[in-house]
Amino acid sequence: MSKISKAPFFQRPRLNTSVADKPAIPTRNQTAPAWSFSSLSSLGVGRRSRCQAKLSRGLAVGRNLSTRHNIASSHCRRMGSLRPLLICLALYLIANLCQGKVTFEKLTNQDYSGSVYYTVWNVSLYECLGWCRDESECAAAAFSFVVNPLTPNQETTCQLQNETQANRPTALSQRSVNTYFMVKLHLRTDSVCNRLWSFERVPNQSLRGLENAIIFTSNKEACLSACLAEVRFVCRSVEFNYVTKECRLSEFDRRSPGVYVHMVESQGVDYFENACLQPDKVCRGPKNYGYAPVNLPQTSLTYYIDLNYYLDKQILVNTRQECLQQCSLEREFVCRSVLFRAEPRTKKAICKLFHLDHIMFPDGAETFATPNPFPLLDTGDSTGVYLEAICANDTSKRNKPSKGNINLSMSQQQQQQQQKQQPPQSLSPTTVPFFPNTQDPSCDVYGVCYDVSIQCTDSKIIVYVKTNRHFHGRIYALGRSETCHANVLNSNQFRLDLSLSGQDCNTQSMGGVYTNTVVLQHHNVVMTRTDKVYNVRCTYEVTSRNISFGMMPIRDPDTMQVTASPEAPLPKIVILGIEGREANTVRIGDKLTFRIEIPEGTPYGIFARSCVAMAKDARSVFEVIDDRGCPVDANIFPRFREIGSSLESSYEAFRFTESYGVIFQCNVKYCIGKCEPVNCGIGMEKTSSWGRKRRSQPIEKEDSEMTLSHEILVLDFGDESVSSMRDVNSVNESTHYKESVLMMDSCASKTSLMALSVTSALLLVFYICTVAYFVAQRRVTKEFR
Repeated sequence: MSKISKAPFFQRPRLNTSVADKPAIPTRNQTAPAWSFSSLSSLGVGRRSRCQAKLSRGLAVGRNLSTRHNIASSHCRRMGSLRPLLICLALYLIANLCQGKVTFEKLTNQDYSGSVYYTVWNVSLYECLGWCRDESECAAAAFSFVVNPLTPNQETTCQLQNETQANRPTALSQRSVNTYFMVKLHLRTDSVCNRLWSFERVPNQSLRGLENAIIFTSNKEACLSACLAEVRFVCRSVEFNYVTKECRLSEFDRRSPGVYVHMVESQGVDYFENACLQPDKVCRGPKNYGYAPVNLPQTSLTYYIDLNYYLDKQILVNTRQECLQQCSLEREFVCRSVLFRAEPRTKKAICKLFHLDHIMFPDGAETFATPNPFPLLDTGDSTGVYLEAICANDTSKRNKPSKGNINLSMSQQQQQQQQKQQPPQSLSPTTVPFFPNTQDPSCDVYGVCYDVSIQCTDSKIIVYVKTNRHFHGRIYALGRSETCHANVLNSNQFRLDLSLSGQDCNTQSMGGVYTNTVVLQHHNVVMTRTDKVYNVRCTYEVTSRNISFGMMPIRDPDTMQVTASPEAPLPKIVILGIEGREANTVRIGDKLTFRIEIPEGTPYGIFARSCVAMAKDARSVFEVIDDRGCPVDANIFPRFREIGSSLESSYEAFRFTESYGVIFQCNVKYCIGKCEPVNCGIGMEKTSSWGRKRRSQPIEKEDSEMTLSHEILVLDFGDESVSSMRDVNSVNESTHYKESVLMMDSCASKTSLMALSVTSALLLVFYICTVAYFVAQRRVTKEFR
C-alpha cells in the first residue's frame, strides 16, 4: 500500500461569506412633490373631489414610473458588473485550452529544491508522473528509488513541487543518487509524443559547432517545440540560451559517431536530447551493441545495474539476439542498454531494457566506480551480460535507397583489387566508380554501365538503376510496355515499380518466388543490341532473417538475373475494446478483442502459438495458448479466429493480484499464403485454431519465430482514480523487426470537453442576459412614452 503525506497546503480554511456580511446596495430615495390644495378652496366639493382623484392617479403613475426606472437602472448596473467577469472567465478558459500539451523534461541523478506539497511512497514512475500531470499546480516531480537486494520490492519516493528552482536559469542542481527530476512542460506542437518525458536535460552544458539551424524563440518551451516540429532533418538535440533566447537545433547528440563530440561548460545554456525519437531515428546510421567502457567485470557491473538502474521493461526471451532486437525496436522509450540473464532452470532468459547508459549520468563512466552500499550476494542466479547501444557510422547512405547490390563481375573485382593496391585517392569510400568495359555484362558497347539493384516489399518489387552517364529512354516490364513502364529523360538514377498482384506488370509467382523481366531500352519504339534485359526475382520466405542478393549471367551476356529476399511484414498486437477502439486501460471483466495483424495485400499468412500473460514484474506467468496453438483454458482466453489477414480472440479482461499491468507475449510465424488451422480437442468438440504453420512450408529453425509483446492496464471494479493513467498511453508493444506506425489523432480529453461545455454555457447565459436587457429597456421606453 502506498503511504501518503499531505502538507498543510491542503488544510487551508475555506472562506465562508454569508449574505448578511455583504454590504447593502444603496437605493435612490425619492420624495414625492409637495402638492398644495389651498388654491382649490374656491372650487365646489364635487369638482374638488374630482380634482383630488385625478391628482391621486397622477401621483400613483409617477410612483410606478419611478419604481420601474429604479428596476431598470439596477438591472443595467448588474449587467455592467457581470459582463467583464464573463469575458475574463471565457478568455481564461480559452487560454487554458491553448496553452499546449503537457509533457516533462528529465534530469538524471540531479535534484532541485522547491516547495513540496505532496509525497507518496512505493509507487511507480508512471504513477508519479500521472499525478503531477493531473495536478494543475504541480510544477515538478522528484522520483527517487532504492533497491534493496534483501527484499523483493523496490522502495520509491515521489515528491510533487508546486514551486521549483528548476525553472530558474541561474539555479544550481544538487547531485542525488538514483533520482529522476521531472520538470513539467507545456509544448504547443502536435509532435509531442505519448511517452513519460520528451527531453533529457543537461544544465549548463552545450554541444558546440554541430548545429543545423539557429533560431530565436521567446522561451525554452518554444525552442523545444521547434525541435519536435522540425521536418528538414531529424532533430536529436537542442540547446537554449536563456539570456540571448538563441535556440540551436542539431541532428547530432552526445552519441553521434564520426564527428568531434565535446560537451563544454556554458553558463546560462541548457542542452536537451530528444526522447521522442522513433527506433529508426535514434541513430544516423546502424545501431550496434557493445560492452560499457567501464573498468568493472561483468559480475560487478550487472550487480551495479540491478541496484542503480530503474527497470523500464522486462520480458522473457530465448536468445541474446532476441533481447537486442527488442531494445532496437522499443517504441515506448528510447532503449539505450539491456541486461540479459539466462535462466537454465526455466530454459528462458530475462531481458531487461533501460533508457539509461553511462553517458546519461553526470559523471559519465566514473559513476560506476561508486562503491555499492550492499555486499555482493550469491543468489544462485546467473550474472548476466550488460550491453549498451552504440550508434555506428552510416557508410551506405549515398548508395541507397536499394537494399541490395548486384555482385560485381570478375573484371570489376579485378579492377577494384588493383585500385586497393594503389595509393588512396580522393574518391569517397562509399562510391564505387564505373569503368567502361565492353566485356563487362553490366556495360554496353558505348561504355554505358548500369548498376541495377532491387528491393522487395510486401506489395511490389522496386528496381533501382544507376548509370555512369545520363540515360535517355525507357524502362519497362517485358510484355507490359504500355501498362508497366517509366520514361527516363537524361537521368543517371531512376526506378521502376513492379506490382506483385494483377496483370499490369505480369509478375509471376510460384512457391513464394516472384519473378519478372525488366528491359532497359534506349529507343522509345524499337529494341537494339545496346539495350539490357534483367530477370529480377524476390523470394518470400517464412523468416525475415535471411536476406540474399546476387547476380549471374544467363543465356547471353546481355541478360542478367537479380535476386533478393524481402523482409517480412511486421506483425503487431492490438487490444480493442467493445467499441472497436484500441484499449489502454480497462477493468476486470471488460470484453476485449486480442488481435495479431499484418498489413493487407501481402503474400503472407500468420499463425500464433506459445502465448503467455504475465505480470509486469514477470513473477507470475499464465499460459493462454499452448505450443500447438490451442487455448489452455477457453473460458479465460478462447481460440484464435482468422479475420482477413489477422488473428483474433475475444476474451474478458483479467489481471494478476500483485500487478495492474498485464503483458501478453506470443510467438508468431509466417506462411506463404494462408496458414492451416490446428484441430484443438475441447471435451467432445473439436475446434480449429490458427496456431499451426502450413505443412508445405516447414520451418526448421526454432529461432525464426517473432516474439510480440503488448501491455495493458487492468483495474479493479472499485478503482475510480484512473485519469492519470488514461492521459498517458500505457500500451507497450515491441517486435523483432522495424515497423512503421500510423499515428491516429487522439480524441479530446475530458478536461477539454468540460472546459468547452462551461464556456458554451457561459456564452449562452451572456446572450440571454443581453436579450433580456434590451427587452426591458424597450418596455421602459414605451411606458415613458
